[in-house]
Amino acid sequence: MPAVTIRNLSDETHRALRVRAAHHGRSTEAEIRDIIEAAVRPSERVKLGSLLAAIGRDAELSNDDVEALQRDRDKAPAEPMTFE
Repeated sequence: MPAVTIRNLSDETHRALRVRAAHHGRSTEAEIRDIIEAAVRPSERVKLGSLLAAIGRDAELSNDDVEALQRDRDKAPAEPMTFE
């Protein structure tokens, strides 16, 4: 598991983190992990699979429609882009 070192954190910020962690009944390290997780993986984020399923429902696609789309789609592997 990766480790991160945070340098130049002010004493005031470190103290506030310790207080916040104590308030939540966990270690300062666990509190920092929770803060970072909440920042980069918010619970309200849109998940691609759920979004695509909702679009299909909104478009009222039937199972036959989905099967036809899968049958007709290009199954050849994509070629990488070149910028030359």
